[in-house]
Amino acid sequence: MFSNTFIFGLLTGISVLISFILDKDKTFLGLKKGGKMFFNIFHPFLNILILISIVLFFIPDYLIVKYLGANSGFYGFGIAAFVGSITLIPGFISYPLAATLLNQGATYSVVAVFITTLMMVGVVTLPLEIRYFGKKAAIMRNILNLIAAIIIGIFVGWLM
Repeated sequence: MFSNTFIFGLLTGISVLISFILDKDKTFLGLKKGGKMFFNIFHPFLNILILISIVLFFIPDYLIVKYLGANSGFYGFGIAAFVGSITLIPGFISYPLAATLLNQGATYSVVAVFITTLMMVGVVTLPLEIRYFGKKAAIMRNILNLIAAIIIGIFVGWLM
């Protein structure tokens, strides 16, 4: 029938029209701010997608299946958790990467661990966290979120 993109575009257009009818100035201000935000993230987003595409091009599918596929077990969880914990990628970039990994043979549970650790565990940002929150709080937050990521991966594997 209708694609999600069409429905989303239609709802967005209707919302902008209603907003324009209610307050033209705020609508133009919102569109201007949204446009600026889009252009501010467009170049980093495009650069990271290109970099990820190049890296995934050079990694053969059989390696992804071997290390992140159905038979990888907790070893696959470990790789996904490690890479997700040390990688500093914004969320809006991680979802296309997750789709690519799934298309190349990674399991949903492994991708769930990767995405969860990517969002919730920050090895790279740990020194900054320690400075603001204290050593104990920062380390505990990361450890508990790592455990939560593994539990989420197991749960997603059980569901799928």
